[in-house]
Amino acid sequence: MNSANNAAVVVGVDGSESALRAVRLAATEATRRHRPLRVVHGFIWPLLHVPVSPAPAAPPGGGGLRHRAEELVQAAVREAEATAPDLSISGEIIDGEAAAVLVGESPTAALIVLGDRGLGGFSALVVGSVAVQVAAYADCPVLVARGAQRPDEPVLVAMDGSPASRQAAEFAAETAVSRGVALVAVHAYRHPGSSGPGDMQPLVYDEAKLHREQERMLAGWLTGLTDDHPGLRLTCRAVHGRPGGVLAEASRSAQLAVVGGQGRGEVTGLLLGSVSQSMLHHAQCPVVVVRAPR
Repeated sequence: MNSANNAAVVVGVDGSESALRAVRLAATEATRRHRPLRVVHGFIWPLLHVPVSPAPAAPPGGGGLRHRAEELVQAAVREAEATAPDLSISGEIIDGEAAAVLVGESPTAALIVLGDRGLGGFSALVVGSVAVQVAAYADCPVLVARGAQRPDEPVLVAMDGSPASRQAAEFAAETAVSRGVALVAVHAYRHPGSSGPGDMQPLVYDEAKLHREQERMLAGWLTGLTDDHPGLRLTCRAVHGRPGGVLAEASRSAQLAVVGGQGRGEVTGLLLGSVSQSMLHHAQCPVVVVRAPR
């Protein structure tokens, strides 16, 4: 995450209700982090060689795709101002495809915020392609506005022992302390691991013993976290089940879910792991995707 004092929280907007929810969430996050807010719209039409100015016969000051883009950015800025009146807020239209524009903003941003669905998304889709692409490629944490707002509930973090999950735990711990809530670290497991290359997983095993082992592993992964974040209230939970389902269920009683961009065991070269993909689609609260430094 960019820690420069002038690094802004950046929110992507497209005129959809999902984007306005993201604006409200982004304004709240920027206020919490004492950061300015940048409202950004990716204006793709010039790349497609589509006329963006009003037609010659159009009335002065009306019509045209660029004028419409200016209106939606202004509306988003007003929404942010209503949410956080004392916040420093700016709006900008940047030529380019939405995901590419937001990824381009990420190296100098403290946080990217966007909605889970945009204009043109099919109603049956749970998360839009822009959210997935930005979460996969951004150089800063990405917050996707979805699910319910539960300000009194804990922050949830998914753990699997990977460097990405440790990065997620650091982000989640800082967030939990700043919000004055507990952090719940969840590790989902299914079967005992093999003891070496080519070994078979045992068909019969002691479930209670396995559970204790998984709890010890989880505690080990989080060693030093409470020392690094004074005041952190940490709860560790090892749960038997598929990670996506376990974490989605846990998100029902969380205010924020934090996941690593790529976990242990993911296919090499896969920029967004299966667990983070699952949470973007099924979490019942806002989701932050934190990728380990490249």
